[in-house]
Amino acid sequence: MTGGTTASGSPGAAAPSAGRRPAPTSLWDPRLRWTSLGSLALVLLAAFEAMAVTTVMPVVAEDLDGARLYSVAFSATLAASVIAMVVSGRWSDRSGPALPLVTATGVFVVGLVVAGTAEQMPVLVLGRFLQGLGSGAITVTLYVLVARAFPTPLHPRVFGLFSAGWVLPSMIGPLLAGVIADVWSWHWVFLGVALLIVPALALLLPVLRSLREIEAERAAESAAATGPSGAQGTPTDDSRPAVLGVPPEGAAVGASAAAELAPDAPAAPAADADADAAATPDPTPGWNAPSTVLAVLLAVVVALALVGTGSTSELLPSPVAWLLAAGGLAVVALAVRPLLPPRTLLAGRGLPATVLARGTLAAAYFGTEVYLPLMLQREYGLTPGNAGLVLTVGAIAWFLGSMTQARLGGRVASGRLLVAGACFVTAGVAIQITTALADLGVPGALVGWLVGGIGMGLAMPRLSTLVLAYSTPRDQGLNSSALSISDAVGGSAITAVTGLVFASVGSGRTSFAAAFLLCLALAVATVLVARRAGPGSARLPA
Repeated sequence: MTGGTTASGSPGAAAPSAGRRPAPTSLWDPRLRWTSLGSLALVLLAAFEAMAVTTVMPVVAEDLDGARLYSVAFSATLAASVIAMVVSGRWSDRSGPALPLVTATGVFVVGLVVAGTAEQMPVLVLGRFLQGLGSGAITVTLYVLVARAFPTPLHPRVFGLFSAGWVLPSMIGPLLAGVIADVWSWHWVFLGVALLIVPALALLLPVLRSLREIEAERAAESAAATGPSGAQGTPTDDSRPAVLGVPPEGAAVGASAAAELAPDAPAAPAADADADAAATPDPTPGWNAPSTVLAVLLAVVVALALVGTGSTSELLPSPVAWLLAAGGLAVVALAVRPLLPPRTLLAGRGLPATVLARGTLAAAYFGTEVYLPLMLQREYGLTPGNAGLVLTVGAIAWFLGSMTQARLGGRVASGRLLVAGACFVTAGVAIQITTALADLGVPGALVGWLVGGIGMGLAMPRLSTLVLAYSTPRDQGLNSSALSISDAVGGSAITAVTGLVFASVGSGRTSFAAAFLLCLALAVATVLVARRAGPGSARLPA
């Protein structure tokens, strides 16, 4: 239906057909303004909830006499989010992101209300579980919304905006949550977010309505193309109508993604991509992913294994804890493998390496961040507030890095920015090791986290951009869920292992250096994996 039309707004794309408006070039174009605002509002509120709960949970546990379930209130959220990532990705691929996003937001609101009105700790844990289901699904469905509603050249800017959406909550979220708990009650930390989520979702209703109409048209065309014997004709979902005035975007983003990932290489003809898509009769092929039921069961195993592994260092003596942690991580690796693209754990070139890099990068950065404030408080006598300022510097640097990559846009390939960002994170973690061993003090920690934050700002939005560039409308949700699962597994696994390292080495700055050294190894590995995240040729597989 589109013939040789390439992905919307991509370099070298064909000129819009007569009567069709050109693709938006700004997130604040009238056709994208409310979509950008609504998406940013959801990210801001989810980020605030994550930051605020950490601050008020000690008060909650004391008020509800629930100290024994303190850690469960966090692990339940993690477990639920992994399960929701699996379900929402597949659901979005089959029916579009509209209904999954509305459902996820509704579940998130219900979880907030349950937690905010809880009078017993088990009820609050139930609310936190529902919040995990909602937040995990919101993350994945927003990625699919970006793929369907925004032109490809704007993807780095959108994900840069999402990264920036975490900066303000990280700076004022804990303080604001403390004020709310002191002046009113901790209940309003949950209930207040619930009240604000509804208008944020309302901003997205126009684009969600448009997407629902488009998915209905695609389903009707697919049914019309199915012969009496049930054999599929040429898939029509590769030539979807315009959304908010954006020209149609082919399923084989090959031409646009090649230009995005390797700007100097010639773009592949869209006609070849259409031929590849026509040769694949399954409307949702993805990679050879397990069925939804099996995938959910695997996600449950991953979540339980991560929670169990994270508890070993606190509950058991060191030798036993190491053995159980090794077994738990082996279970995680076996269970998560089918939930990720083939060869992900082997850093296969392209999409697999991109997904793996997300997990290793998150592990290297957040594994360091967990112990950085503790080092500053124990070894240098900083108050919790002053130690938190170092993390604030990192958050601001993250924002600056994300804005830098957004301004660079398609002028610099995402693969190159990913490698650069990983190098910055490696340098930032190395500086923290030097700070611990050479007694560089607060200045060393500040410089290290400034460098590390810049690296995360450069790399994280481009990881999301790369995944969408490798995806088609048939597997955007599947690939986005794999990216989010890799992030969650990487961050959770490193927290468990660094806890064991920290407890085993002993006390003093050496124990911090040992934990940071493990994170440095992952950062170096990310640099190597990132070099394989770009395509092996100018053209991505359809």
